[in-house]
Amino acid sequence: MPKTNTYILSDDYTHLEDKAMKSAAQFFGEEMLQWAGIHEKLKQVMPTELIHLEARALYQDFNYETTNGCWYHFEFESDALTIKDLKRFREYEAATSRVFQVPVITCVICSGKSKNTLSEYTEGINTYRVKVISLKGKNADKLFKKLLKTQKIQRKDVIPLLFSPLMSGNMPVKNRILSGLKLIQDGEHLFTNDEIQKMQAVLYAFANKLLSAAEMNEIREVIAMTKLGQMILEDGIERGIERGLEKGIQSLIETCKEFNLSKQETMSRIIDKFSLPEEKAQSSIEKYWK
Repeated sequence: MPKTNTYILSDDYTHLEDKAMKSAAQFFGEEMLQWAGIHEKLKQVMPTELIHLEARALYQDFNYETTNGCWYHFEFESDALTIKDLKRFREYEAATSRVFQVPVITCVICSGKSKNTLSEYTEGINTYRVKVISLKGKNADKLFKKLLKTQKIQRKDVIPLLFSPLMSGNMPVKNRILSGLKLIQDGEHLFTNDEIQKMQAVLYAFANKLLSAAEMNEIREVIAMTKLGQMILEDGIERGIERGLEKGIQSLIETCKEFNLSKQETMSRIIDKFSLPEEKAQSSIEKYWK
């Protein structure tokens, strides 16, 4: 599996939401700017870890350079913003502007429960402010009413579709993800295979973070039919193999079961992958198919 996808689909579930959002920003910068109301042409994604101040490295989420020379600095926050956060962003802006000699504007995408959050503070004679985009202030019901009516997506729909699991609305998160996966697959004429897999990976990461085990089974059934599903399956198998023969067999069986493959399909994979006789493969399935 390519590094860009394993970055999202790692076993570190603690930071899956953050990783999914940053991955969407990385893969779809032009669409991110448009969605944020920035009507400038993206020139390139700029460095985020090259700023040093007082022997400290400052780590930002994303910097986009536009053709008018302005840098747009994007941050992703899961909690309500505090004065401390705003001071950190202000420090980023000042250091970036000084080092690269460019104007910098900060946009903060908030996925927390609150629709309203702090966006500015005054200190001395200066007032510092950021542009806040609250995902809870956006309604997934309205988004899917429009998309499901037309049964197709455009490039401008990519970011809201990928972020829809974190929006407000009555539509269950599972249904948002399932509908999103179908719309993405049906929109294959608009996107490259690589873009489709990356969008699927972002929604799959949100599913891992937000859904129950039973709901995840439904998502896996859909994902299993895609190239991404095959990549996830192969990745799980390879990681198991790296741990030794027996662990590899166990990992393959557990991964195949997770993706709702039959015992017969699983046995064929065991025989093919490990060159085992059918009796040994059958014995392993009986041992690990729980």
